Amino acid sequence: MSSLGILLVAVLAAAPAAQAGSSSPGPTFAKDIAPIVWKNCTSCHRPGEVGPFPLLTYEDVSKRADFVAEISASRRMPPWKAEPNYGKFHDERRLTDAEIATLQAWAKNGAPEGDAKDLPAPPKFVEGWQLGEPDLILEMPEAFTVPADGRDVYRCFVIPIPTIGARTVAAAEFRPGNRRVVHHAILYLDANGEARKKDAADAGPGYASFGGPGVLPTGGLGGWAPGAMPRKLPEGTGKFLRAGSDLVLQMHYHPSGKAETDRSSVGIYFTKKPATTLVGGLAVMNHRIYIPAGENKYETTAQSEKLPVDVNVLGLGPHMHLLGRSMKVFAETPEGKTIPLVWIKDWDFNWQGSYAFVEPVRLPKGSVIKLEATYDNSPDNPHNPSSPPKPVSWGEQTTDEMCLLSVQVTTDSTADLREVVLMRSARLGGALAGGVQSRDLDAGDLAASGAKGATGGKSAKGNDELVDALIDGILDRGFDIQPKHKELLKPFDKNEDQRVSRAEFDAMPAGVKFVIRQAIRSRVDAAVNPKKP
Repeated sequence: MSSLGILLVAVLAAAPAAQAGSSSPGPTFAKDIAPIVWKNCTSCHRPGEVGPFPLLTYEDVSKRADFVAEISASRRMPPWKAEPNYGKFHDERRLTDAEIATLQAWAKNGAPEGDAKDLPAPPKFVEGWQLGEPDLILEMPEAFTVPADGRDVYRCFVIPIPTIGARTVAAAEFRPGNRRVVHHAILYLDANGEARKKDAADAGPGYASFGGPGVLPTGGLGGWAPGAMPRKLPEGTGKFLRAGSDLVLQMHYHPSGKAETDRSSVGIYFTKKPATTLVGGLAVMNHRIYIPAGENKYETTAQSEKLPVDVNVLGLGPHMHLLGRSMKVFAETPEGKTIPLVWIKDWDFNWQGSYAFVEPVRLPKGSVIKLEATYDNSPDNPHNPSSPPKPVSWGEQTTDEMCLLSVQVTTDSTADLREVVLMRSARLGGALAGGVQSRDLDAGDLAASGAKGATGGKSAKGNDELVDALIDGILDRGFDIQPKHKELLKPFDKNEDQRVSRAEFDAMPAGVKFVIRQAIRSRVDAAVNPKKP
């Protein structure tokens, strides 16, 4: 045999051994990419959902391999803003560093499909109501038309809730009528008829409202964003629903490129028996924010009062507007221990949401909930609604800002809950977090609902009405603007007399009016309802 033939035989003989000893091939769609995409992306990126294109098949994903790798590496998608290892939440849509590296390697290697035998079972999606047939279905009174293009639309729809007497709610499930345009929804309650007045004053279905519902809610039932799953509260726990309440459904619509209509609905699931543990709420806020024009890192803080009793934190709802950049929330115990709650380093108003803890976080009596927030009011902020930038203070409009956190809690007894709802921040907190209000805790219908420790019968309601009457009297007469409130109230002092008249007060946004009422209430209430020594 020639020397060439001997060399050829040697090479062929060595080939299998070399192949057997080589490293495994790079990631493939079937084995590595499909599990990542189906777990984190497909719930929104499938036909009929809010995602602008499907990510179901190899063909869907492979032609966007570079885009998927880039947008996941930047963590713009999946849309989960809470930092890892700083609170553990339901519905986390966060990719691990290893998953991001796998997506990048797959795209770099040409997005190979791999062996179909390696594919996991395809995802299955429950059609219809995720929690089963609701006890009560509430639907928007009429369809709303979302324009083909332009800015996102924020609109509230008022839906009467037909109940006889007070009830306790285990869950509320939002069902988008048109997932192509529904970006997110928040479910407020209004038992005072204020939202109906705003609805009647607006010519179209519902009424326009950006930052909140435009009224002070009397409770809430939660919210919805793509990827969030409804879940019931623990057995025996419920949210209090006052008789005669309206559901105020605040919708955020994102135009799809063509005119669309939506008529979304909400399913209500009542507790099987009257809840013995009621949900309460707190608010942590700084309404004195004043962000100078051009400031690219305005920093501020806020904190709660000391908790009067032990509480279990079920969830949190951070809230800022378009200038917000970050919010860090934590609790400090009387012993000086820091308990992390939630940290958002890259705030995005369009992806704000609530964060429900997998396990309630226990905070002992005397703890304080704190937040640290930053804002960017510079021309470099692409979300800045003002060009050129202008000074910004607290308010509900697109060009205003907020520094606000709602906290959903339960306590060990209704007596303890009563201590919580008497805190200064509990009225707004209860409205935002779906917590019971002070007027409801002692009402006869609450006793009928079954809450443990509820007294029923005659209560402090008479004193509450006296406090409200005194507040209205002060507002009718007008009041001087204190130096510490000058920047906050300056835009509303139309005649520049350093006083706020009743007409000027009535023209203020609901959020500012609430802050003023609370400031007056804290002083009046101390005189009318003195605490026992």
